[in-house]
Amino acid sequence: MSEDAPLRASLARLIRTGGPITIARYMAEALGHPTHGYYRRADPLGAAGDFITAPEISQMFGELLGLWAVACWHQIGAPAPVLLVELGPGRGTLMADALRAARAAAPAFCDAAAIHLVETSPVLRARQAERLATDKQGARITWHDRLDSVPDGPMILLANEFFDALPIHQFVRQADGWHERLVGLQAGALVPVLSAAPSPAATALPDTIHDRPPGAIGEVCPAGLALVREIAARLTAHGGAALIIDYGPAASAPGDSLQAVRRHRYVDVFAEPGLADLTAHVDFAALAGAAEKAGARAHGPRPQGHFLGALGLAERARRLRANATPAQARDIEAAMRRLAGEREMGALFKALALTGPSQPPPAGFEP
Repeated sequence: MSEDAPLRASLARLIRTGGPITIARYMAEALGHPTHGYYRRADPLGAAGDFITAPEISQMFGELLGLWAVACWHQIGAPAPVLLVELGPGRGTLMADALRAARAAAPAFCDAAAIHLVETSPVLRARQAERLATDKQGARITWHDRLDSVPDGPMILLANEFFDALPIHQFVRQADGWHERLVGLQAGALVPVLSAAPSPAATALPDTIHDRPPGAIGEVCPAGLALVREIAARLTAHGGAALIIDYGPAASAPGDSLQAVRRHRYVDVFAEPGLADLTAHVDFAALAGAAEKAGARAHGPRPQGHFLGALGLAERARRLRANATPAQARDIEAAMRRLAGEREMGALFKALALTGPSQPPPAGFEP
């Protein structure tokens, strides 16, 4: 019996009992099952894991986001306390680097910051506690399963590679309308199937996708839209800013973007539930539209390379190289290319900022 058999068997029983399940339900179970879910099992990050995120590539990423948070804090009048929230903090690397840079630039910001980490993985919570116990320098830290348990107040929120893992629904255009893509069983294997009739849920697809010809695939992420509306409502009521960095197109686009990664390689989405990371492209236009309808202002999205460049990535790299060995200097250059290069993360990844309705554009999003 393979190590993923318990979750696969559980999903098979679910389908036999109630029929095919949505892609969203499949993703939710594969990633968040209390016992066998991907994010419940182990630390997926790093060379020994399945993928590497920007904070793990270079300290420069987290440092620049820390300075971005300080700039936003000054824009809203330097309130004390201020909520510094991170969604999906990984190993705590981004927050540790952000706090170090922020304390050097504006100690008063760190004194005012009450840190709230939204994390469901017990394994990653332990990594975050270990990392921040060394670097937090007295910062107040509280963990949450969901954003809605974070208290009200002025907020600066960071979400790096968080929205891409939220469950999506997929629809395939047929001659008679949009049918939902589901997960069914075939000879004991989990396979994609289509709903027998057009799905009313397809009305949630962006307008730019609705008129696509047969064969087109559309995706929508209700969980992401609901979360961004919640963030926008908080910013509208209390002020602050949110920064969402993830991968996907700037405008809503058709296509199947659901993918699975294990040990840094793409694998079959349905073959290893619970053992592979499942993600999909983020629809930044849809997020921005939902935030603005909820009362906030949306800025961007901008390519990650442009955003980091505007924050001073090249200057930060130059300063690090000044005290580096030749080997370290090469690593710094390689990290800068990976974070900002047009053929690497710099173009595929985007940065979207949300602010209260009366606030100016935050750093990196000026006209």
